[in-house]
Amino acid sequence: MKEYLELWLTFTKIGCITFGGGYAMIPVLERELIQKKGWITMEEVMDYYTIAQVTPGIIAVNTSTFIGFKRKGFLGGILTTFGFILPGVLFITAIALFLQNFADYPVVQHAFTGIRVAVGALILDTVLKLLKGVFKDGKALVIFILSFTLSVVFNPNPVLLVIAAGVAGFFLYRPQNGAAPGGKGGPV
Repeated sequence: MKEYLELWLTFTKIGCITFGGGYAMIPVLERELIQKKGWITMEEVMDYYTIAQVTPGIIAVNTSTFIGFKRKGFLGGILTTFGFILPGVLFITAIALFLQNFADYPVVQHAFTGIRVAVGALILDTVLKLLKGVFKDGKALVIFILSFTLSVVFNPNPVLLVIAAGVAGFFLYRPQNGAAPGGKGGPV
């Protein structure tokens, strides 16, 4: 029971301190779940973000659910999801109940200007960390360049782009000549 409470409290804390959406959440996850708790690795975070990109819903919420499920199964996924969304729901509800035209207050507008800049910095930090982990070889660079070019030039549906990159990754990285994954040899 203690582990479930710890999951819920951890994700409630993450929900309180995460501003700017899913990508701004990565540095928080890195600090709270990788460095402090040792619950997951950065590679797992990237895997969860990849899955969260192609599943319906908000990336940050989906990622919270995946991490909770990995730690403690179905109940863990529910607890991390509700823990993560609770602070935002309470905050928005309080604003809606007590403050009419909240966004019209000059102090709020100025605060949001500063918050947008900080969130931009967090997202840039995340992108740089993602890029470091992505370029493992020339094949990954080719997938990146093609995906980026298609995205900029044709603006395709992101789901189609992710699926196409997944198919390319499957064909480019599948074991060759009967070698098992990891280069051990033998049938696949």
